[in-house]
Amino acid sequence: MIRKLADLDLRDKTVFLRVDFNVPIDQGKITEPHRIDSALPTIREILQRAKTLLIASHLGRPDGKVQPKYSLAPVRDHLVRALNQAVILAPDCIGSDVERIVNDPANRIVLLENLRFHKEEEKNDRNFAQALAKLAEVYIDDAFGAAHRAHASISGMAEFFKIKGAGLLLQKELDYLSPILANPAKPFVTILGGAKVSDKIGVIKNLLPKVSLLLIGGAMAYTFLKAKGIAIGKSLVEQDKLELAAELMKEAAAHGVPLILPVDHVTGDLEKKNPATNDGSIPPQRLGLDIGPKTAVQFADAIRKAKMVLWNGPVGLFEVAPFDQGSRLLANTLAENYPRVVSVIAGGDTVAAVSACGVENKITHLSTGGGATLEFLEGRELPGIKALEENS
Repeated sequence: MIRKLADLDLRDKTVFLRVDFNVPIDQGKITEPHRIDSALPTIREILQRAKTLLIASHLGRPDGKVQPKYSLAPVRDHLVRALNQAVILAPDCIGSDVERIVNDPANRIVLLENLRFHKEEEKNDRNFAQALAKLAEVYIDDAFGAAHRAHASISGMAEFFKIKGAGLLLQKELDYLSPILANPAKPFVTILGGAKVSDKIGVIKNLLPKVSLLLIGGAMAYTFLKAKGIAIGKSLVEQDKLELAAELMKEAAAHGVPLILPVDHVTGDLEKKNPATNDGSIPPQRLGLDIGPKTAVQFADAIRKAKMVLWNGPVGLFEVAPFDQGSRLLANTLAENYPRVVSVIAGGDTVAAVSACGVENKITHLSTGGGATLEFLEGRELPGIKALEENS
């Protein structure tokens, strides 16, 4: 059992909140604050009840060294504006100076400096985890995007707390992703895109017993099509995964799950220009860059008939028009059928594709997970989730 934020006693206590504020920063400015803004409801609820709030995150890959370009100072500035309150940026995340700042009653919100300035963070060093835990009385994890990492601030330090639980964002991920693995509403349609079959093998194998229909687009579709003996021109293909693709198609058939591949394609030349539509096979000097209009209509019809849809991976090169049309139709179809169809969007590129259509408010759940979401859907145990579990 994992305790929810509402069930934790925070009165007069110092709370350690692990978040995922690994946001893109350009010349000291945050260019995409979605991850920070997603954690604000958890932060505000803690502030209503707790005495002091410590916020901790990693940023980038500083390789265990202090690198000013990876400082959380821009995050502090964003939090100050968003919360309209003072936020103290500690010079480090452990040590006597940090303890002094945390114990000063004048400092209500303290942002600890980048956890990865210490190599011990990624090594899940027990002494480092204990030094972090020493700063607070309550541990709350709201960093689902990092839940698949066995790091000190994610899986190591939780054992030192009697009071621990999930933040609102992490809880929301569990609330929407767990039913997919347990008992999804049927018909349950899964759409998989993106570049590589190899990234999705575990998800496909784990979901086949549960899914009603599996739709495959994006570059990964060409590995399946080639495995079926269909000409794919110069399209991206994982040559070493052709046998695996054939096995997955057999496995889907054994489960009675229709595995639907594109029947037509929007193709480009070798410079990814001069779009054309090709039925069936793809000419020798062309490459498939989006699902074709017939396929897009077929996929959209499947969405309309579904009760639950999981979508991971764009079905075309959505960053470049006109190879974004397939992904746009799917996003708009999900929005048109909201809230009747429960939609879960997983993976940064897919979230970006949905956001580019301006329909993110008509999607049931945009997962913040990335790799963590895929590992969860593969049925793997995530260290960050395991660390929060209590026997009761």
